[in-house]
Amino acid sequence: MTGTSLDGRVAVVTGAGAGLGRAEAIALATAGARLVLNDLPGAADDTASEIKALGGEVAIAAGDVGERSTADLIMQTALETFGALDVVVNNAGVTRDRMLFNMSDEEFDLVLRIHLRGHFLLSRNAAAHWRQVAKESGGTVDASVINTASEAFLTGSPGQANYAAAKGGIAALTLTTARGLSRIGVRANAICPRARTAMTVDVFGPDESGSAVDPYSADHVAPLVAYLASPAASRISGQVFVVYGGMVALLAAPVVERRFDTEGELWSAEELDRTLGGFFAERDPEISFAADSVLSL
Repeated sequence: MTGTSLDGRVAVVTGAGAGLGRAEAIALATAGARLVLNDLPGAADDTASEIKALGGEVAIAAGDVGERSTADLIMQTALETFGALDVVVNNAGVTRDRMLFNMSDEEFDLVLRIHLRGHFLLSRNAAAHWRQVAKESGGTVDASVINTASEAFLTGSPGQANYAAAKGGIAALTLTTARGLSRIGVRANAICPRARTAMTVDVFGPDESGSAVDPYSADHVAPLVAYLASPAASRISGQVFVVYGGMVALLAAPVVERRFDTEGELWSAEELDRTLGGFFAERDPEISFAADSVLSL
């Protein structure tokens, strides 16, 4: 199969009950995919009904994505119901925003568990399945993983130490997935979506754009996810995209700004101060590793 059709493919979407996950699941179903929806018990029922009304095939694997048992159930549901798994869309997430000095252990752990651990558990299970399929067939699979990162990991958003750390981890997980599984035919990409959902209502506020479609509608994000899941995107892997409001921006990898080398065998404090310290003495102190330029998109 080639092109953007997903006919015959089986896709999993986590956090599919509302917001981004719902829009992504419907876009995948519209493209022809059979869907396994994950969310907390009862949360994905309406999305499933919408997909069925469109004539799509759908199953639900309810549970907390931070639990290994949920990842196992998702895989079991896909394989027992549809006999295959081709696409994984890791989307589920929560926020517990608070300044670093006020953040509790529980708030940090919860966000890392749902976002980063949730991505890992399902990706690991899917990867093991695809490796076995490739081994048994003596060939490769044609599979796609789409992860959900955020610009928060690029900008160090204040009040989101847990969320930014999780999303940075997801970007790294995406790269290792892409490189580690490429030889068996798996590609992996990450999106940094800007979307007005229940989780981001305090970030974007109400729509006052006057546009026919809210620039922060999840409907701007879903088409990219369906495209990355399709055979047409077979050459796209290991990439990170910002997407919203009719725009897709491909992010470049970090570059080396300046290299410093010792004149002797080992650095001394004095030499470091002269070279490294001297460089920063003439440099704008507001410039850091943060990729604030993405906020101008």
